Amino acid sequence: MNVKIGGTTRPYRTVAFDADRNVVRLIEQRLLPHEFQIVEPANFKETARAIRDMVVRGAGAIGATAAYGLAQGARTFRGANLERFQVHVEGVYETLKAARPTAVDPVNAMDEVRAVMRAGESVAEQQVLALAAAEEFAHADVRHCEAIGRHGAPLIQEGMRVLTHCNAGWLAFVDVGSATAPLYAAQAQGRKFKVYCDETRPRSQGATLTAWELAQQGVEHQIIADNAAGHLMQRGEIDLVIVGSDRTLGQTGEVANKIGTYTKAVLAKRHGIPFYVAIPLSTIDWNLNSGADIPIENRHEAEVLGAWGVTAAGQREYVRVANPGSSACNPGFDVTPAELITGIITPAGIFKPRALRTKRKLIDAAA
Repeated sequence: MNVKIGGTTRPYRTVAFDADRNVVRLIEQRLLPHEFQIVEPANFKETARAIRDMVVRGAGAIGATAAYGLAQGARTFRGANLERFQVHVEGVYETLKAARPTAVDPVNAMDEVRAVMRAGESVAEQQVLALAAAEEFAHADVRHCEAIGRHGAPLIQEGMRVLTHCNAGWLAFVDVGSATAPLYAAQAQGRKFKVYCDETRPRSQGATLTAWELAQQGVEHQIIADNAAGHLMQRGEIDLVIVGSDRTLGQTGEVANKIGTYTKAVLAKRHGIPFYVAIPLSTIDWNLNSGADIPIENRHEAEVLGAWGVTAAGQREYVRVANPGSSACNPGFDVTPAELITGIITPAGIFKPRALRTKRKLIDAAA
């Protein structure tokens, strides 16, 4: 996506890799929208920390980061003993897997990389294959998002008011985004519409990231408090909801996404508003059979008790806003049942949530 910095516009990908230096290149998302900075985790442990600490976040983006991190870790191994190399790679895999437990993209991405690596007959061959497979995952992420845009664009009609939650834009993927893909495709086709960005407490990804993206792209938008969505729906001022997903169960159609998504789905159902979820193939979990089995990440209470911002002097600063001495509960995700979801926008088309399993061959073919 094109980014305007200091009067200059140039294209960026959220996640990239410098093979000569064996470093992952990431946009430091915690600094946005006030500062644009590229960071380079120097080893796989730092890459895992960047995922855990949300330097990079979003389903496809952390999937690509994990894939690159696995290749990064594999390429640091010295020696020719395949058994020792495999033990080393397993350690890299487990470190990256543990960084964000709710999202399935990192696991799917690394499983793809390891499957390709097995064709190598030596450590050196497997190291080369690891990076090639990680690059392919990143490229596929972009292709999938572009396909989501093509399938989802007809949903965005002239003059619509669309609600988003959290950030499922190009910052959450390698490029383009999932929930934003239909918006960008509709914009390219000349349609005008308005987007309401849920602020998405406690980390405010809607207010900081989605709003920044839409401003860069020239899409009309307004930020709303999370609790304002019901009021706008009741007044007929929201026509459509599109969100992303960190894990979608292929067997049941249940969707795990940023905390507050379930609330919006209930409100949309109450007011007869279509509620869509946009996902690349790497977000589908074909193994779990119940949303109750999805591990829900509980994050640090400081995210709820205060907020980060930029002072008048331009300094980034954390300020506590909650009552001194009070503690907080901070689940990072919730699970939305299939019956609340109008459709799931995939690279293979738009399907009813419970139809995913019957359409698996078609969906897999889109890879």
